[in-house]
Amino acid sequence: MPPGTRTSLYQNPAYLEAAPFAQMTLDSIMCDDPTNPTVEPVPYTGIQFVAIPEFQGMATAIGQQFSAALAGQTTAEQALASAQALATREMTRGGYIK
Repeated sequence: MPPGTRTSLYQNPAYLEAAPFAQMTLDSIMCDDPTNPTVEPVPYTGIQFVAIPEFQGMATAIGQQFSAALAGQTTAEQALASAQALATREMTRGGYIK
């Protein structure tokens, strides 16, 4: 189970024992402030979370595209195009884009 997926994960003693970072992760999630999302002031609000069922899988897949670009396995332009195609496909499948 990836960190931050379910709050019940942080109530599971086996997980807490196996994941020494669990409390720090939970504390970080709980301290997020969407109205002040960065260390330095920025002209926008929000944090990287979208309250739809598709978000977790989509964010993972898009993150993999960006990781591939950082590792030199693809270009930044290819990663961005793949990420956009993936997001558009998932949003269409989910009924968010008609």
